[in-house]
Amino acid sequence: MTQSTTQNAFIRKMNSAFDFITKICFILAGTALVLMTVLFAWLVFGRYVLNDTPTWVEQLSLLLVMVIAFFGATAGVHQHTHLSVVVFRSIVPEKIRLVFVVVSDFLMMVFGGLMFWYGIDLTVFKWRALIPLLEWNEGLRSLPLTICGALIFLISVGHLIRVFTRTDERHDSIEQG
Repeated sequence: MTQSTTQNAFIRKMNSAFDFITKICFILAGTALVLMTVLFAWLVFGRYVLNDTPTWVEQLSLLLVMVIAFFGATAGVHQHTHLSVVVFRSIVPEKIRLVFVVVSDFLMMVFGGLMFWYGIDLTVFKWRALIPLLEWNEGLRSLPLTICGALIFLISVGHLIRVFTRTDERHDSIEQG
């Protein structure tokens, strides 16, 4: 096997792994969104029909918001649809654009690494406390931050690997319109 063939096989496996992780992230975020919608329907029904507000719904919804936000953002980073500097990249010449791509991927890698590192500290710190009304570990609220920080770090490293091996086929969402 030549180095190019081995390199292409690695890139294909890496892309497949990140595609699978992104699918899981979408499923988790989507399920959490549907569950939160059902919970708020129950909250409104309980408050106005039963005259007995289920207060635990708000605490569970705060946990679900973390799942929706962080897993959705992770999928967006992989699919290159999350917040980025596409406006700047689209107005500069192609040679400078590559620099912007590398810088933004590097910054996302650093950001994901920091999310993971400090997310671990936050999760461990909060783990012994309990979420009011649910009696679940408070660290569960920061666990999506920690997991998705690691995933964003890895996905950004993957982006950089593709850029430096000249196998990057991403297009900014602004260019597709």
